[in-house]
Amino acid sequence: MARTIAIGVQDFGKMIQNQYFYIDKTAFIKEWWENGDEVTLITRPRRFGKTLTMSMLEYFFR
Repeated sequence: MARTIAIGVQDFGKMIQNQYFYIDKTAFIKEWWENGDEVTLITRPRRFGKTLTMSMLEYFFR
């Protein structure tokens, strides 16, 4: 069964619950955590997954 690509869904919980297709960024979380920076600035173009990545971080640290 093919997964749906959820355009505009910015909540990681909804992505998992509805089994939408998404790009796993857990390697980013590991790299970010191990870097130990006080502040992290994430700059990417529009619609590049910044909000979804922050939502994934929220669920990761619950």
